Amino acid sequence: MEPTQRSAVRSGTSEDPTTRPAPHPTVVVPDRLDPAGSWALADGRWHWGRPEISHDPAVLDGTGRWIVCLPAQGPMLAARFPHSAPVRVDPEPESQGDADGLPPPVVPAEDEPPRSWVSSFSRQDYSHRVGDIRALIAAGDVYQVNLTRRLAGPIRRDHPGASALALTTAQATAHRAPFGASLCLPELGAWVVGASPERFLSRDGDLVTSEPIKGTAVTAEQLTAKDRAENVMICDLVRNDLGRVCAMGSVEVPDLLRLESHPGLVHLVTTVSGRLRSEVGWAALFDAVFPPGSVTGAPKLAALEVIDALEPEGRGPYCGALGWVDADAQTADLAVSIRTFWAASAVADWPDAWRWTFGTGGAITWDSDAEDEWSETELKAARLLTLAEDPLATRGDPLGLDVPAVRTW
Repeated sequence: MEPTQRSAVRSGTSEDPTTRPAPHPTVVVPDRLDPAGSWALADGRWHWGRPEISHDPAVLDGTGRWIVCLPAQGPMLAARFPHSAPVRVDPEPESQGDADGLPPPVVPAEDEPPRSWVSSFSRQDYSHRVGDIRALIAAGDVYQVNLTRRLAGPIRRDHPGASALALTTAQATAHRAPFGASLCLPELGAWVVGASPERFLSRDGDLVTSEPIKGTAVTAEQLTAKDRAENVMICDLVRNDLGRVCAMGSVEVPDLLRLESHPGLVHLVTTVSGRLRSEVGWAALFDAVFPPGSVTGAPKLAALEVIDALEPEGRGPYCGALGWVDADAQTADLAVSIRTFWAASAVADWPDAWRWTFGTGGAITWDSDAEDEWSETELKAARLLTLAEDPLATRGDPLGLDVPAVRTW
């Protein structure tokens, strides 16, 4: 018997009922899911209860269904939960703010993102880093580097679980990202909530598929030759990555430069697929393709060195991967961890102080203009930060002594 469920916390609504659009069904949460405990949402299912946790990719070659987070820095987090239920919706939903289910996005002013979020780089700092990358491109060291910045929310000392659950349900209700997923493991001090539009890696038996995104604009007409060139560069990189573990001749590009529409923006997407060699397990597959090419650059190793130098604060779970693996069925779907919130340590002297953090960035090539690149990072962030305003105001109980400090990442 499926557990009973309760309505989830939701974001703001329109003030004028005569102009309200058709509402989205409200995602609800199983009654037995404890926001302060371990839980996850992935592939349209809630997961909860005390999980089995592993940092070893070899477990994904064994049995069971695992929720997986591959951070950009640090070991894999994989959790196998004892309880699971499909996502259900409220049959009488409340209406949302606009046709996409969100209130109008807040437009950032000058160097500040919406509301109280503080950027790890100022506009001027970001411009200087774009110039540094262009100089490296001119020298022939790299062709493309994905430059990102972190947006940090207010310092908090409550349990992250309540606001993580509120944000997860608000995103699942109003934003409906194709690869949205959350993983919350208080025993490891880890809370990650993703609304990714990008598939990093799917698997169906020996067939593996990646769908890198490169090229972002408000409308299709605003996409440029630079966007298409970025995408083709990363397509070649992903083909090379998959070629390391796939059967000779099996890697192909069935779909190049496909246009996809998402709330508030459009992307160019390419599909790359191949057939895994029989001896390749998950550890070898991750070694070949991780981190995702779309959030690193080309050549990948050289781009990673540049990123380490220009982003000294590190990326944590951002620009990693988040999703699920069914070891029994040999199926999986992992997203690139973009449009992702995570709880990060805030003050070294306060081990229980933390803040919600959000990452945004974009590809820098020789044709990049620093002002345009900054504007693209704002475009990618503004809509989700607007959606997050009410859910992230939800507060939990004070962090107890039995809860580890939130991860520094």
